Amino acid sequence: MVADEALSGWLARKLGLKDAYVSAELGGGHSNVTLLVESASGRHVIRRPPTNTISPLAARGVRREHDVLRALEGRAALPRALGFCEDPAVLGAPFAVVEFVPGVSITDRLPDAYAPGVVTIDQLGRELIDALAGVHALAIADLKGLDWPRPDDFLRRQVERWLKIRAGDTVRPLPRLEQVGAALLDRLPADSPVTLVHGDFHLDNTLFNSQQPRLEAIIDWELATFGDPRLDLGLMLAFWGERPLAQPGFPFVQAVTRRPGIIGGEALAARWAAATGFAVDDRGYFCAFALWRLAAMVEGAYCLFCRGKVKGDYARNLERDVPALLEEAALHLELVEVD
Repeated sequence: MVADEALSGWLARKLGLKDAYVSAELGGGHSNVTLLVESASGRHVIRRPPTNTISPLAARGVRREHDVLRALEGRAALPRALGFCEDPAVLGAPFAVVEFVPGVSITDRLPDAYAPGVVTIDQLGRELIDALAGVHALAIADLKGLDWPRPDDFLRRQVERWLKIRAGDTVRPLPRLEQVGAALLDRLPADSPVTLVHGDFHLDNTLFNSQQPRLEAIIDWELATFGDPRLDLGLMLAFWGERPLAQPGFPFVQAVTRRPGIIGGEALAARWAAATGFAVDDRGYFCAFALWRLAAMVEGAYCLFCRGKVKGDYARNLERDVPALLEEAALHLELVEVD
């Protein structure tokens, strides 16, 4: 690709990256764009909001991710933040520059160099849960630069917030949204200590070593916040292994784990609890909570799709993914039975 003069100039002045240019757009999440940058100093990565974003607040997630990477540097497996550009004239939107971490994103198949089978899948699970526990065990007071509120009653506030948002922005009836939301409020567990929460933690949002099942980096931190760490645990475990629906929502997430005999969610939750000291008395509740929250969030993208403001397979497939996520959440709460 041809070097952009404004970008290459900024990278040279601010970060000392000579002869820099964007060589490719990397695949991954649906909220931010990831660009591969080549320079005389090697490879780096740019994270920026999508070009067609309709929200003037979209850059906040990129800034939040940058700040988390700075705060966690040397304390967790993640890319190192190198700089942040506020000026939209440079690349069309504010952006973060981060370290390039060699690794693979695992979705529906193991890398060729990995030994096939249950033993390898089990090791992926242990790597994920240990890395997550390491983040949750960090004291908030030690995370410099994250001057965020520390919410009390995190679970209740999240449910009430997303019920209100969806009530005010809707394109279709979703009776399971209200039903599961009410059940989550009715069965609220005792509060957990507040920690840093990733907000979208699962295998697909990590990079693993290409030669062996070793986690190299946790990525995609734009939803990070201070809150109940069991949200992260619940989402990872909800997507782990066999799922209760024949056609679940987001079937591709952690799809490589869909095989019998692998380490189960109960064992992974126990490993997390032992490492953090936090109790998980109702794993089903937190799986339901995480799936419900995810469904409530991404329904916003489906609303935009129906109004013609976004397009693409991801947004189009939310027509069935969102109801399926809500149905699966209801199953975890035992509000309905498996067919």
